Amino acid sequence: MRHPDVEAFLAHVVHARRLSDHTAQGYGRDLDALLALMPSRRLEQFSVDDIRSAIGRLHSRGLSPRSLARALSAWRTFFTWWARGDDARSNPCAGVRPPKAPRGLPKALSPEDAVALCQTVPQGPLERRDLAMAELLYSSGLRLAELCALDLVAAGALLREGEVSVLGKGGKPRSVPVGTKARSAVANWLEVRGAMAGPDQAALFVGQGGTRLSPRSVQVRLARWAKAGGLGVHVHPHALRHSFATHVLQSSGDLRAVQEMLGHASISTTQIYTSLDFQHLAKVYDQAHPRARRK
Repeated sequence: MRHPDVEAFLAHVVHARRLSDHTAQGYGRDLDALLALMPSRRLEQFSVDDIRSAIGRLHSRGLSPRSLARALSAWRTFFTWWARGDDARSNPCAGVRPPKAPRGLPKALSPEDAVALCQTVPQGPLERRDLAMAELLYSSGLRLAELCALDLVAAGALLREGEVSVLGKGGKPRSVPVGTKARSAVANWLEVRGAMAGPDQAALFVGQGGTRLSPRSVQVRLARWAKAGGLGVHVHPHALRHSFATHVLQSSGDLRAVQEMLGHASISTTQIYTSLDFQHLAKVYDQAHPRARRK
């Protein structure tokens, strides 16, 4: 049975902070793991040494530095909320750092693969829907949760004005442009959506049961769509978001614009794409420059 304070915290992050259910579930797993490691500790008894011990024990079980950083962030956020401004309750996570993780670069599709993915001709209603989703992910750099949360009412502005409004992380709103190919794919999907959607269904993208399509279903369908299109690489929704950012940055060099379209709170998050851009330029240089060629 879950600790009642953890239950209250999870309700808070969903309803007050407007974080996604997926994020809340992750917080819950990380907090359950911490309390399971320290079953005899009451919340007010947790110390910095306890948190360091928990990190060490999870690390010894094979958790990656990235997973440990995520868990520590969840613990820190929980204890900050639990203290509720009471200075007498110090946050036991303060000053604790997880093992340093190597910073991985996002994997983006090549422009040719991205175009090939979206050139597959849909054969039926499901394929029309899948193409519309793939086009939107690549055209506008949407997160998977943002795509799944789109309602039918958003399609009007999307088709008329060429932009779509979404709620990003922390409930932060933003509007992003939608390309002509994506608008056309969405219009084609809307022609057949009514035959699949439930009578009062608000979601733009629905499954065969007529209900809102789940993130997992989008992942499965997109991978299947890529395979049907003959791509020799696994394609997931975040890969299309990475591809959008990489290709726009390579063409424009406007890091601030990419930051705004992706909905990043800090430009340091977006700057990882400058590394990808440099890798692309370096590859072109190695292939083209006479003094760079190897004999």
